[in-house]
Amino acid sequence: MVLPSLRRRQVLQLGALAGLGLLGGCRRQDPQLLASRGDLSTAWGAALPRPWSLRLLDDPAAVVAALRPKPGQPADPRAALLQLSDGWATALPASLLQPIGSAALQDRLTSWSAPLSRLFAPPGSPRLAFPWSFSPWVLLLRNRPDLARRRAEGWDLLLDPSLAGQLVLPSSPRVTIALVDGDAERLARLRRSALAYDDRGALNLLLASDAQAAVLPLQRVIPLLRRDPRLAAILPASGSPLSWSLLLRPAGSDQVPPLEWLAEVLQPPLLPKLLAAGWVPPLPPATLQQAARAFPPPLAELLAPPAELLARCHSLPPLVPGERQALQALWDGAAPQGMAAAGR
Repeated sequence: MVLPSLRRRQVLQLGALAGLGLLGGCRRQDPQLLASRGDLSTAWGAALPRPWSLRLLDDPAAVVAALRPKPGQPADPRAALLQLSDGWATALPASLLQPIGSAALQDRLTSWSAPLSRLFAPPGSPRLAFPWSFSPWVLLLRNRPDLARRRAEGWDLLLDPSLAGQLVLPSSPRVTIALVDGDAERLARLRRSALAYDDRGALNLLLASDAQAAVLPLQRVIPLLRRDPRLAAILPASGSPLSWSLLLRPAGSDQVPPLEWLAEVLQPPLLPKLLAAGWVPPLPPATLQQAARAFPPPLAELLAPPAELLARCHSLPPLVPGERQALQALWDGAAPQGMAAAGR
């Protein structure tokens, strides 16, 4: 039996379907790195090797949804790596993840990044994350050279009366509480000074003259400091809470992460580009200081602080229920009179 020949239109349609990956299913399974917009280095993402591709989503919740879809829906089979902050990553059940397999690379990182690689599980637990960048929270000032000259006062500058109603604080109550070491009286004073709790929109408020100061992750500050002389950033000598950027490997993926690509963040030529955009890998202090020498001293000191200052910075592990309740009570008790308690 001779099969009828295909018409020209049918041939073209089949070719188009194949190009879209709708025949054979091969391209549909090409591995993807999922990240939310603004949460991954542009230069690093552009260097992702084939057949990998980068898929940018609206926010971290959308990244998590690809791993934890609604009941009855399968996880996205293309999601082979996820980019999440430490707060989002530590909220995931460990059963949804598998070891990322980058032990040799992580041995090049500073020792205080190790708890993040385990997502704060006990020592000896599997390394589920590659902590490729950290960011201390800093105080960003606009047109306030008087306060910048008093940088030795550190976080106490937040309580300066001139900043009342001119200060944007982090969205996270936990970070705000950490800025005053959990002191109830100082927290109450700080909350009375707040214009907003919005680290996502803080730069808009600051640059639009609605605020004179904001507390932000260093990563978001460095690009602005390089081009706006009105701004000054302070990393207090007493230390700061840290936020982290992590890569994670879903439990259902059989794709091996591209280790050569992971290694690029730890060395030139990519490392200087990362630092210029505010992304700081947790390399040993001496290595960071060497890499930061190309920057003006004020920026170099932010990107590569002295080892003793970094030792006074601290990550924020997940809270156990009792700790969460205690912090919520502290936060609610410090609310300005008549103000509704803010949720976490």
